[in-house]
Amino acid sequence: MQVSHSKEIANFHIVGINYKKTDAAIRGLYAINPAQYQQLLEHARTVQLDDLFVLSTCNRTEVYGFAASPGQFIDLLCEQTKGDRDQLLEIAYTKSGEEAIRHLYQVGTGLDSQILGDYEIIGQIRNAAKFAKSEGSLGSFLERLVNSVLQVSKLIKTETGLSAGTVSVAFAAVRMMERKVPDIKDKKIVLLGVGKIGRNTTKNMIEYLGVKEVTLINRTLQVAEEFAAQHGLKYAPYENMVPEIQQADVLLVASNAPQPTVLVDHLRNTSPKVVIDLSIPFNVEAAVGDLDHVSLINVDELSKVQDETLQNRLGEVPKAISIIDEYMEEFLYWYKMRKHAVVLKAVKDKLHEIHMREIQQQKNGATYKQEDMEQVSGRIIQKMINLMAGKVRKETEKSDLYISMINDIFETGVNQE
Repeated sequence: MQVSHSKEIANFHIVGINYKKTDAAIRGLYAINPAQYQQLLEHARTVQLDDLFVLSTCNRTEVYGFAASPGQFIDLLCEQTKGDRDQLLEIAYTKSGEEAIRHLYQVGTGLDSQILGDYEIIGQIRNAAKFAKSEGSLGSFLERLVNSVLQVSKLIKTETGLSAGTVSVAFAAVRMMERKVPDIKDKKIVLLGVGKIGRNTTKNMIEYLGVKEVTLINRTLQVAEEFAAQHGLKYAPYENMVPEIQQADVLLVASNAPQPTVLVDHLRNTSPKVVIDLSIPFNVEAAVGDLDHVSLINVDELSKVQDETLQNRLGEVPKAISIIDEYMEEFLYWYKMRKHAVVLKAVKDKLHEIHMREIQQQKNGATYKQEDMEQVSGRIIQKMINLMAGKVRKETEKSDLYISMINDIFETGVNQE
């Protein structure tokens, strides 16, 4: 069924789930991978939802865009994921209008992150919006809003201490290993999955813990081989995964597969070990945590690792909010002026039409040049438009009323979406 909706701010919504009300297992049910993202956007267009993007990370899945109601975004998520619609209705949050706009600013600047000031999220927003644009699903409103959020995020990073210090899931994993594994320099560590999180965690281990006995395993062997060569580490083919992880003292899993790759049978009769699952959805079978000789830690537990850095960041929050307020006000002003510009142009065209009609009626008996008449009239029309525009800009609270009255007076028939 096709559903029509206007592009008024009231119809701009965000629907999502995040770490505040859901654990990693539930978030995994609604996570969107690249293939699902493309299918979601394709399906959205069939129901006339053509101005949206999806943000899906280990800590949240959110849909931003225009729709007749937030429920349409609920349907989109459930269409493409394993999640249940009734469950999503219970746990999801929805925001609309200016509240939804402010939420995106807060997410993009790390104010809404599980780890305050997490700067990695802004790159994920950029990539999500870029993909939606490449698929023809990002309109001018959302593109402008995302660009504003990117600008604000950069400004907050440079002008405040909100992102100062090293606090991330990758760093939290290192802090956890430091606490859980005595003499870590002498332990055998295996990393399964050499993606971004896996690489960052490994770099942190090398820098902060001084470890060297790390074996890398990846489905694409060349990726593991190249990263190992850069950092003087070992690597093993994916086919050797089971014997390698059985021999490990510490196992880091960042494979980002759609289902568990490390199973309880792989670790049932092995030496004691610490297993850290950095993936969403989980890539370590839950039953592994029931083994007496295995300590299983997932991303939710890692995010509870606190650092004094976070206390320093809290003091920077008011500065960040002040910057957001300034740029959000600027964005909303652009939105209002964009709407009004359509009507003012129509009024100008209408005045020009009246002007040309009068000239045609007068020119037979005229003793002056038509060219001079057109120049004088054109200047008068532009002055009138400037007066109207100035009044609208000055009286911001009444601007919509003024524009509506002008629209009615001149009967331009312009739709102010």
